[in-house]
Amino acid sequence: MINENILGIVAGTLTSLSMLPQLIKVIREKNVGELSWVMILILIIGLSLWVWYGFLNDELPIIFSNAFAVLVNVCLFICYFLYKNNADK
Repeated sequence: MINENILGIVAGTLTSLSMLPQLIKVIREKNVGELSWVMILILIIGLSLWVWYGFLNDELPIIFSNAFAVLVNVCLFICYFLYKNNADK
């Protein structure tokens, strides 16, 4: 039987890593023309609520994976506003 914490950590890690290729692409190309800042903001809020939930329930896999995802998406959100003028060209 798989340990619940290991399952949670693996699932959280994969979910959190899912946005890294998008962030890397945006940083390399300095182009955010295909991104929706509203979607990113809603995702950040939802992930932040998961972090809060994790703290309330003392669930480290939820806290760590979602906190990392918040960090990646905040970086993507910042890049959106840094590079949005490049999308208009």
